Amino acid sequence: MNILLVEDDEVFATVLSRSLGRRGIEVHWAADAAAARMAVASHPFSHAILDLKLAHESSLPLIPELLERLPDLQILMLTGYASIQTAVQAVKLGAINYLCKPADTDSILHALQQGAPDEEIPVADNPLSVERLEWEHIQRVLAEHDQNISATARALGMHRRTLQRKLGKKPVAR
Repeated sequence: MNILLVEDDEVFATVLSRSLGRRGIEVHWAADAAAARMAVASHPFSHAILDLKLAHESSLPLIPELLERLPDLQILMLTGYASIQTAVQAVKLGAINYLCKPADTDSILHALQQGAPDEEIPVADNPLSVERLEWEHIQRVLAEHDQNISATARALGMHRRTLQRKLGKKPVAR
């Protein structure tokens, strides 16, 4: 197996590359879409792992480009910003599977080798509550804006005081 890893988080990319390397898998890391395009021009990859959100761009437009160069490429979309809409879009564009971060090496390999999402996997008995999903989304957006409350409130489309009130509460239980 020869994998193209398109991931802008250097720490995650290094850890995943090492873990896959220990299993005898060759990994080529690309930090952005431009580097991924250059890599597929010179390497015959069998699989690709794409992070949905790369610094200032989405990797969704990269899927058809990669498949045009390497039609048999098996693409896994990996993201910390999961939504049904992006999962459907990734699969429609040609990804074989979609995983939410955090994902361990075994889960990633299983998803790559599976070839298609397993419809037989049951939905969890205790999915995250809407309140918990909201809390985690707010925390992600807050981190993206360097803990700036005003910028985060603007990005979320809510009043700054409302955001401060939500942040003043303890995290909602999973």
